[in-house]
Amino acid sequence: MSFRTPGSGRAMRLPRRPRLLLPVVIALVVLVALFFLFAGIFTDYLWFDSIGFTSVFSGVLLTEIMLFVVGALLMVAIVGGNMMLAHRTRPMFGPAMFGGSSGADRYRMALDPHRRLIFLIGMGVLALFSGSSLAGQWSTWLQFVNGAPFGETDPLFNMDKSFFMFTFPFLRMVLTFLFTAVVVSAVMAAIVHYLYGGFRLQSPGVHATRAARAHLSVLLGVFVLLKAIAYWIDRYGLVFSDRGFRDGASYTDVSAVLPAKTILAIIALICAGLFFAGVVRKGGMLPGVAFGLLVLSAVLIGGVYPSLVEQFQVRPNQQAREAPYIQRNIDATRKAFGIDTAKVTDYNAQGDPSKVDVNSDSSISGVRLLDPTLVSKTYQQKQRIRGFYDFPDQLDVDRYPDASGKERDTVVAVRELTGPPPEQDNWINRHLVYTHGYGIVAAPGNEVDSEGLPDFDAKDMPVTGDLAQRTGLKQPRIYFGESSSTEYVIAGGSTTRTKQELDYPLSAGASGQQNTTYDGKGGVPVGSFFNRLLYATKYGEINMLLSGDINPRSQILYVRNPRDRIEKVAPFLQMDANPYPAIVDGRVVWIVDGYTTSDNYPYSQSKSLGDMVRDTATDTRAIPQQPRDEINYIRNSVKATVDAYDGTVTLYAWDDKDPVLRTWRNAFPGIVKPASAMSQDLRSHLRYPEDLFKVQRDMLSQYHIVDPGAFYSGQDFWNVPNDPSLRDGDVKQPPYYLSVKMPGATEPTFSLTTTFVPREGPNLAAFMSVSATPGQDYGTLRILRMPSNTAIPGPGQVQNNFTNKFSGELNLLGLGNAQIRYGNLLTLPFAGGLVYIEPVYVQTTAASGQEPYPILRRVLVSYGNKVGSADSLDDALEQVFGESAAQAPPPEGAPVTSGETTNNATANVLASTIDEAQQAYADAQTALAASPPDWVKYGEAQQRLRAALDKLKATEPASAATTAPTAAPTPSPSATPSAPASPSSTPAPSPASSS
Repeated sequence: MSFRTPGSGRAMRLPRRPRLLLPVVIALVVLVALFFLFAGIFTDYLWFDSIGFTSVFSGVLLTEIMLFVVGALLMVAIVGGNMMLAHRTRPMFGPAMFGGSSGADRYRMALDPHRRLIFLIGMGVLALFSGSSLAGQWSTWLQFVNGAPFGETDPLFNMDKSFFMFTFPFLRMVLTFLFTAVVVSAVMAAIVHYLYGGFRLQSPGVHATRAARAHLSVLLGVFVLLKAIAYWIDRYGLVFSDRGFRDGASYTDVSAVLPAKTILAIIALICAGLFFAGVVRKGGMLPGVAFGLLVLSAVLIGGVYPSLVEQFQVRPNQQAREAPYIQRNIDATRKAFGIDTAKVTDYNAQGDPSKVDVNSDSSISGVRLLDPTLVSKTYQQKQRIRGFYDFPDQLDVDRYPDASGKERDTVVAVRELTGPPPEQDNWINRHLVYTHGYGIVAAPGNEVDSEGLPDFDAKDMPVTGDLAQRTGLKQPRIYFGESSSTEYVIAGGSTTRTKQELDYPLSAGASGQQNTTYDGKGGVPVGSFFNRLLYATKYGEINMLLSGDINPRSQILYVRNPRDRIEKVAPFLQMDANPYPAIVDGRVVWIVDGYTTSDNYPYSQSKSLGDMVRDTATDTRAIPQQPRDEINYIRNSVKATVDAYDGTVTLYAWDDKDPVLRTWRNAFPGIVKPASAMSQDLRSHLRYPEDLFKVQRDMLSQYHIVDPGAFYSGQDFWNVPNDPSLRDGDVKQPPYYLSVKMPGATEPTFSLTTTFVPREGPNLAAFMSVSATPGQDYGTLRILRMPSNTAIPGPGQVQNNFTNKFSGELNLLGLGNAQIRYGNLLTLPFAGGLVYIEPVYVQTTAASGQEPYPILRRVLVSYGNKVGSADSLDDALEQVFGESAAQAPPPEGAPVTSGETTNNATANVLASTIDEAQQAYADAQTALAASPPDWVKYGEAQQRLRAALDKLKATEPASAATTAPTAAPTPSPSATPSAPASPSSTPAPSPASSS
């Protein structure tokens, strides 16, 4: 009789199922992970292939794979080989070798049955980390094998500078890798020897087998040998030393550290020999002697001796000792940052407005008045058209010919898409319908209309205006731009009869929208199921597989920001923070400046790139910190363009003599075109890059001094002034693009300008400009140095003078809720002096249904001891120069008979008239605030306000225009102080403002 429970045999086999299921789950997880990895890599390949830069993709990928394999294999071979050697040379009797057991026995017994698995997993992890670390150094390897010579030698070792730029970083990388491998090998070999009885830590001392002692002695000897090599190579690193007064080898480095490194390298070789001798000689005396000698020499020779030289020879006579090395730093820094050719000219800046004939020199009458930062809001309100379009916070300044063919500064922007309205924000609308922006908007920088608004000559949808016609704009659609609201769009799939992509709203009086279909070449085809599957995986979006709107004609467009797009195809370039749009050959293209940078230029001063380029304009754009921040070498080597419609990226070698660019062109041949391949239309829109100019002005604030003694004292160092238009904050004033006529020039040129103030004090120290127009004079830095014994007002002082002298007039403009906003304070050399020009805007505060925007209401001008304020630049210039130039000054000591009398007689009238204007403005605002607005009362208030202003004008003394104004306001009739109260300039009643 059997007592077995029925079915008990089958129950005993159930535990086998989890053992079979686990490998299946692991295999599925691995396959899914590999598919995600494959999707990421292959979609990258498809993207590079779509724009014709597969050589960059394959070049970087193959280099990374090669370095990964080499790094992984070398690390596994070195560390794994030493571990296997330690295991093979374990003592035959194991734990009993030195008698008794130890704590290592239980660890060995636990690990020994699984040692192969543990070894393989450990080597796999080590290979992954070491291979990935070395693969990340692909740029160091490519620069090493493709390095182009500089043709210049450093002053210390007389070696070509390419050694320090390309070879030295590679040698340090190799040494770091070998040091890591030897240290890890020594640690792992010691663990294996300990576990298998090769040595024991017991009293007294350490007991080790001969094999263990020999093995570890060899590893220590190799480590010290590498240290000897490192000491020798470190000698070349002294050209980057920061020990002295400035970067580069100092007196102590050359006199003490350099010979010390040589001696230490020799001592390290001797110590390595002593460690190797421990292989054949028993005992720890030789390794102990070697270790002690190594430590003692490092402390005494490498540390104490240089410190003594620094303390007792250098510091008491630092200026004399360091003078030759400061000179090396000055020469190298000026060369590395491209400021060695800057031309410094002494400029008296003592202009007398009474002797200036402004009519004979009209160079300042066309100065740009529109502030690209302030008028952004105006562009948004007047040209946004719909709420799902927008303009950037920082507009751009370019130049276009006017009707007569004369180039003039123009403020430009493109109308970009921010995404569908919130109530229609779904996957189809966001990625298939709302795919692109539309149109370029431009206005002359020196003109406004009768309302104080930009006088647009390219505007609306479709684009109209004289500028659009003169440039032959054919393709206004913006599929690639700075707005990143939508990571990707899928375009081109709709047919001719069923166009799906929103192009632009229909004209006034009609409803609906004009649609289009993308027919460019800037996307990756996603018609096939395989490609759709890959991108559905990449973006985690199942709709890509299910949507019926995606067909064989569809393309996916991503990486649409111009900077990101260029950085992806040219990862060796540092891109300028401010791409700008231009109409080139009938198409809108983004122009971006690319830099080659390095921190390995010998003797040059290193500094943070982010700190050098940061100012109010950069803060406004919120540019993130750059990844390669510390630099001591920069060149504007590449001009790049991105077509706003099809995303085509083109790189042009702007500085083909740059050795760093030539190195990268050797690594990636054919991706950078020669500058001669540019069209003339494109060349006419190139400009000197903003970030490079900021870097150069930062360095020139100190390195305009070429004498080491004067440099050491630093008494003539400069600072970039803070932006005077800000009432609070400590942020540098940005440089400005405008047309400037420098002393000695025959006509104004489009330039980038800035000012300097002394390190201590607000006075003007220098004015600097660079010709931004491609040509023979392009890139020439010119500095006008002010006299050091005369106080020339700086930007902050001029701003303070404007505010004080015109406080009454400007306060009248800012009555009620209106806000006075100062535009960019422009500084220009003119007639032997300096003229300051500043636009003043009025902006209301936000109210129900209103979005305020600034309106140009005043132009302030200062020259010498004269200031003026008027509705237009010409009128302000006439106040400063006109009557003074026509009339001779009164004889010295002549009695003043009219000024005081007139002022006293009109003071009461002015005060009462101002009260009338204030009351009229308040009544107008009350009428506007009513719901609905009372337009009858509003009109009556406007008439009373106009009458008050006319009365003010009639009461104004005749001499007030050409003398320093008092606190009393002097507005002209055409510029109403209640700018926002005018129906044409108030956001609320304007139809365009509410869209």
